[in-house]
Amino acid sequence: MKPETKNVLLKAYAQLHQITEELYSASDKAIENNDFEDASLLASRADRLYEEIENLEIVISEQEEI
Repeated sequence: MKPETKNVLLKAYAQLHQITEELYSASDKAIENNDFEDASLLASRADRLYEEIENLEIVISEQEEI
């Protein structure tokens, strides 16, 4: 993997991680406000992004092994 590609993937990883944390935080606040529908929506979106973060991590580490 070219260094430029790795850098872009690492940047995307970091940004997705930050967005995921914000979604989980917003979900927690929604729960505190008894807004369970929004909390569920926010948490499910965060879960999906977290899966993508895990996938990116795998891709990056596999490419480093090559």
